[in-house]
Amino acid sequence: MGFIYEHGIRRVLFRSDPERAHERAVDALALLAKIGPLCRLMERWTQLDAARYNPVQAFGLSFPNAVGLAAGFDKNARCWPAIAALGFGHVEIGTITGLQQPGNPKPRIIRYPAEEAVINRMGFNNDGCELVAARLAHQPGPGQRRIPLGINLGKSKAAALDKAVADYLVSFGKLADYADYLVLNVSSPNTPDLRKLQDEDRLRELLGVITTANRERFAQLGKPKKPILLKIAPDLSFTQIDSVLGTIAHFGLDGIIATNTTLGRPGAFASVNEAGGLSGKPLREKSTEIIRYISRQTGGKLPIIGVGGIHDAASAGEKLDAGAVLVQVYTGMIYRGPFFAADVARALALRQSKAWTMGAS
Repeated sequence: MGFIYEHGIRRVLFRSDPERAHERAVDALALLAKIGPLCRLMERWTQLDAARYNPVQAFGLSFPNAVGLAAGFDKNARCWPAIAALGFGHVEIGTITGLQQPGNPKPRIIRYPAEEAVINRMGFNNDGCELVAARLAHQPGPGQRRIPLGINLGKSKAAALDKAVADYLVSFGKLADYADYLVLNVSSPNTPDLRKLQDEDRLRELLGVITTANRERFAQLGKPKKPILLKIAPDLSFTQIDSVLGTIAHFGLDGIIATNTTLGRPGAFASVNEAGGLSGKPLREKSTEIIRYISRQTGGKLPIIGVGGIHDAASAGEKLDAGAVLVQVYTGMIYRGPFFAADVARALALRQSKAWTMGAS
């Protein structure tokens, strides 16, 4: 299936504007989500056999396989119920902000097929937390889903830096009930001042407020609090990462996502003069290096979702070997096709099964 996509369907899709192609894909999956029997039939083909392969356990949740769809694809909760039919083991919607916003001016996505990379400067274009919450209210809720749903929260562009915490709190209040886990995105390069929230003082304020709200909200409901993860940039120094990890430990966050897109321009991109975050193959080594560092610094005790440059089973396995418990893809799916996750998940499961067999022998 991957060969047919890469040598046929992709050529047709790549003749159109990248953002328009993305919108068509979301429209198609939103339609598929309405056809429940077809989704279930596809899942029988794409999902791993639970009797043969153990689910992945992380931050109190069970994932049918290790490969998830990263935030950025389904920004507005329009098509995520169909994502399990493609073979993904979890899906993360968003990034969603407190306020509805159109994002940055177009064009804002640029493909680089030779490098299997993308530069985007979307700027958190989304419907805002209130409209997304209304949409989620009519979709399967926690405990009713085929795969876990993460909700990625970011800062509204209109919210000044000193109002950022209040802005996140609005989104949390609207969306937390619908999430299996929540992600605080403080690392996109396309919203002014957002990455400053990774600085220790600002991060402590944000995590303090959100973790308190999380604990109090669900204690009142008599339910466990939601797992909360932090998504960081690949452009942090190891000293900055140490500071972030200390803050995460202090507030007892449940995990970390490493990493977002990069402002760096390695290799062939040294002469590229386009604003935005670079994703895809050029990010592979850097993100893996950061995952390995985080795993080593935390003694492997902090669950890591590895993201960046995954384009086959080997690059996904590299992230797991470095210390990630789960991985996420997006750019890889653009270049390898809609069933890319199913192929990678199956290869990773077989790899793990062989490792267990060899270990037992």
